[in-house]
Amino acid sequence: MLSCLSVQNVLTMCIILFTLDKTIRRSLGAIAPNGPFLEASTDDWHKVFATDVDGVFYACRVAVPHLLKTKGSIINVSSVSGLGGDWNQSFYTAAKGAVTNFTRSLAMELGGLGVRVNAVNPSLTFTDLTQDIAKNETLMAKFKERSPMGRGAKPEEIASVIAFLASEDASFVNGVNLPVDGGLSASNGQPKIG
Repeated sequence: MLSCLSVQNVLTMCIILFTLDKTIRRSLGAIAPNGPFLEASTDDWHKVFATDVDGVFYACRVAVPHLLKTKGSIINVSSVSGLGGDWNQSFYTAAKGAVTNFTRSLAMELGGLGVRVNAVNPSLTFTDLTQDIAKNETLMAKFKERSPMGRGAKPEEIASVIAFLASEDASFVNGVNLPVDGGLSASNGQPKIG
């Protein structure tokens, strides 16, 4: 059962991790390039992987020795893009797919040692990094049409799922990549009829 203190600790950690993630992304300038595969550079490829994959790898590498002692858990932040392809986003989907499968592999390796490893796979989440998307009315209309809930996520909606996965209430949840996407992944991709 969640206690007020455990929720506060988890949410504090989420805020730290989201802030760190934003700081790393800004320092590397690694917003995934949009566009055809053949038009993106190998430098773009390396920047995206340095941010989205290497950052997760190094954070886990540093955290695991401590977590083996405390029997804590890891919650990686992947993306719904790590569960399937996106148009003109091959670098980003490849990187998030790596995070998704890294999560599964670590869960298998560390679960028996008392460390659970899971990931959240959010869809569009309104942050400083997605301001341009939020301001693009045409693109937002497309997002709203595809999402059963008709909107993107607020950061606290992602953080609360992370808090659940880190809690004792999820003590038997391991190796899960949990879509936090307002029902987006429930669709088979066909347009709304009627």
